[in-house]
Amino acid sequence: MSANHDVEAAARLIACGLRPKQVPARDVGYADLVRRYREDSGFKQLTNAVAAGLGLMVLDVSQQAGAVLAATDESVFEIKMDSYARQSKIRERRETEKVMHGVIHLASAALGFPRPDDLANDTYVGRVSVDQVEAVVREACRILDERAATAEGNDDPLSDAPELEQAWRAYARRPATAATKDGRIAPDTTRGMITRALRFLSEQGFLVHVSTEGGGTYRTTPRYQVQVRELAADAAFTELLELDVVAVAAAGGSLRATTTETL
Repeated sequence: MSANHDVEAAARLIACGLRPKQVPARDVGYADLVRRYREDSGFKQLTNAVAAGLGLMVLDVSQQAGAVLAATDESVFEIKMDSYARQSKIRERRETEKVMHGVIHLASAALGFPRPDDLANDTYVGRVSVDQVEAVVREACRILDERAATAEGNDDPLSDAPELEQAWRAYARRPATAATKDGRIAPDTTRGMITRALRFLSEQGFLVHVSTEGGGTYRTTPRYQVQVRELAADAAFTELLELDVVAVAAAGGSLRATTTETL
């Protein structure tokens, strides 16, 4: 097999990974490339090198998830939160707006995989809904509000607080819902932002829409599991879980928000 053919094969594997909803189980050629990546160390190194040249990092390659890629800083494939937030046409300051969207994506990941074992178990399938994300973030806001009030009472500067505490004011004052003239949820409400986030994750092959229950319910995919494994190392992800606003109510992994308030 020629070197050029190997490079072409590596590029085809990366191209498959860039198609969010393409999976090896439905594509024999893709499955063969995945198998080769996992069994041929030379081909694996070549694929990783081609990906790096394109500004991509290979997070994992498996028959369940396919080739899961992440864009490096300044890569042409990078989806910047700045651009993502700006598309929503919200009137907050840009930095605050970005953090609000980040918290929503953080809560979605924590709800999808609330336990370390969930991220280690390749057969685990989580579920997340608009209602759950809204309840979790609102409860996090309440807890962080109390924490901030205590800090201010003790003359501790708020700027020294953990990362999540920088977002609660903006989210807490944003209305949960409001209707547009044609009856849809206004995109600048928190539920509108959450709906958009879950649809975006679905378009990226991370979630699959399963029902309209709970404002829209989705199941997780192996591709999302790989991505959240990377996110789990982030300090903000740990902070959110440590607030104890996400809980597992059943052994099967069904989720609830640990809040007694009606939203």
